[in-house]
Amino acid sequence: MKTEPFSMAEATARLGRIAILWRGDAAARGSVTPECSRFKAVFAALADVGVDAEPVVYEDDVIDAARARLATLDGVLVWVNPIHEGRNRANLDALLREVAARGVWVSAHPDVILKMGTKEVLHRTRTMSWGCDTALYRTAEAMRAELPPRLAAGPRVIKRNRGNGGHGVWKVETLASPRTRSMVRVLDATKNASEDLALDAFLERCVEYFEDGCVIDQPFQARLTEGVVRCYMAGDRCAGFGHQKVKALVDAPAARAEAGGRLYASNADPRFQRLRRLMEDEWTPLLTSLLDIPRRDLPMIWDADFMLGPPGADGADSYVLGEINVSSVFPIPDQAPGEIARRVADSLRSKL
Repeated sequence: MKTEPFSMAEATARLGRIAILWRGDAAARGSVTPECSRFKAVFAALADVGVDAEPVVYEDDVIDAARARLATLDGVLVWVNPIHEGRNRANLDALLREVAARGVWVSAHPDVILKMGTKEVLHRTRTMSWGCDTALYRTAEAMRAELPPRLAAGPRVIKRNRGNGGHGVWKVETLASPRTRSMVRVLDATKNASEDLALDAFLERCVEYFEDGCVIDQPFQARLTEGVVRCYMAGDRCAGFGHQKVKALVDAPAARAEAGGRLYASNADPRFQRLRRLMEDEWTPLLTSLLDIPRRDLPMIWDADFMLGPPGADGADSYVLGEINVSSVFPIPDQAPGEIARRVADSLRSKL
């Protein structure tokens, strides 16, 4: 009797069962399949290394069902933004901590996100060679006292601690104004035009940001118009790059006209090999040491956004960290699903 050949996935010993979890409504839950989801390449890569994955479409109103499902699995990969249409991750993070405490492997664990996926990481790693003159304000009063003298030295970028999509990110610069009233020009990273207003009025807008714990203040990087390089990491190994000319915080019409979508590249792209070596050999080990994160707990997929800083004495570009994204890194380079799958497989083997 003739038998059909086994596929690669069928021939691979199964290592375990995990969920891929993202946010969605009842309609999405009723219609989703791995093959039609935006994570289809990740599902396929996991299958190829012996990991069975299933979709879990989450919202707070189905948290009990999600809890019951995750309790039956070996792990979960999570793609959920910290803020989305007025909703946050508070309930989800509590759930993920609960299932992790019961032995379910979670990437990225909420405690790891708090260490490396908030803007505070820019202050905690400011002494690294990717750092710059970064200030941290714990209170509105501290920001009111300390921001004006920093603005006197040049434009600054203000960032709320938790957020995504540019929300809560501002370029701020001083304007000539009467001595009795300090004026600033502010540009919201999500808007196309700047606004002139009193410094006190801007500071009042920022008061709500302290609900996230702190506000971060960095010098504006003059080479932002040359674009942002995103380095994608699967654990401690580079999984590819993205380069993008951006509009966010860019004033000049000509530079804004050049902005476009992110262009992806493999981790072998010769343009980014110096950045790759820095990330893999220097910065990621320092990051895990400074933040007390075991390498095995690094997220399966995370990224670091870099602006170009002043060239060094040898003419090589320097890189200035703008943010680290951990909660919901997507889209990703074509090479990344395979890197993610290999990391997941390694994590599951370590549990056997």
